[in-house]
Amino acid sequence: MPSTMASPLTAELIQDVIANLPIQGRIVLRLLLIQHLDVTHEEILFMVSDRPDPRCVSGKKPITTMTEESISAMVSRRDEYRRRARLRRERTTLQCLALSTLVATAERLIDRTSTLLATRGISTEAVANLKAQARVAVPGPALRVLEERWDKNDISADEYQNYRLAIEMQTHIRMVERFKTRLALAERERQTSDQTTLLDHEIGHIWGIPAGTLAARKVKFLSQYLMALQSALSGTPSAPNSIPPLDLWKDTLATLARTPIQRSIATYDGLEQTESALIEKLTTYVLGALPENIEVKFWNSLVYGASSQAMHSENTRTLFGLQRLISIQQDTDTSPEALDEELLKRTAPRAKLDADALDGSSESKMVITDHQKQILHNFIGEDASGRASDKW
Repeated sequence: MPSTMASPLTAELIQDVIANLPIQGRIVLRLLLIQHLDVTHEEILFMVSDRPDPRCVSGKKPITTMTEESISAMVSRRDEYRRRARLRRERTTLQCLALSTLVATAERLIDRTSTLLATRGISTEAVANLKAQARVAVPGPALRVLEERWDKNDISADEYQNYRLAIEMQTHIRMVERFKTRLALAERERQTSDQTTLLDHEIGHIWGIPAGTLAARKVKFLSQYLMALQSALSGTPSAPNSIPPLDLWKDTLATLARTPIQRSIATYDGLEQTESALIEKLTTYVLGALPENIEVKFWNSLVYGASSQAMHSENTRTLFGLQRLISIQQDTDTSPEALDEELLKRTAPRAKLDADALDGSSESKMVITDHQKQILHNFIGEDASGRASDKW
């Protein structure tokens, strides 16, 4: 075996080697690598004519003619397995892209909140202590106490915003850890997906040939492919009866995994009930403004379709939410100035109503319309004298 390769392994070289195999070999390899390669119509016709007739019981293959129904059925099976494999590859890739951007944005938000706290007179030691305590901090009770103090005028607007910025910084520190854990998991899932080929029973379902026949063809043509690929890479013909290099199959999968993904056309699936509500929530999510207790469920609904508010029209998990998330991330301004403006607006204390406005609002609530009076009358009954009505 040559110790050096004359040419690097590329996706084009892989496709050329497969194209030069016999038609049965081409079909085996293209079905195995269906998430990257396409089975042609000519090969579909060969598979239809090649599969045995299940009605044959005499031991001889009858002479049959191909029908439009049998061709369309095989095309449908091929399309469904190809669609599932490519959606899996696209989903894992989009997950990694989205999570990488979410991590970067959350880290920028941590940096900006730290800077804002420093400019507002908070010491470096205090900021460091807040960061160290972020993992065990519980924001819910702290926010409730802060709102109560604000309502009782026990705290100024600047102090309120300082506390809110501190809580915001700790929230994003926890978010970064969560996003990084998900990213590591998504990377492993993507690598597994890249190394996954179509299984034997799936190929047999598409092709319609017995498992033994498929296994024999798979061994034969995988060996032929690897030997031909080695010859193309080394520039010299392989020795007869030599053992094919198995590492070339791993290299094939790794090379094809680096090819661009084919974006699917996803339709809105009913997530968050309306598309405008979904876009609004995604925009909030991109800037890290989604509450932690909602964020987990929302991410699962984007990735796994796990939300009860989604009415799925797809046979498998939809990618509409992930695709829109990536698009919104690309269009969102995450410059320091934009993040500072967003953080200050998000942490600003809510406006209070003066006493006169509160009195006016309470008086307006006491006005009962005729329709409301009729509803109350229906509940009270026909006897309005104060005695219990006979009808009740």
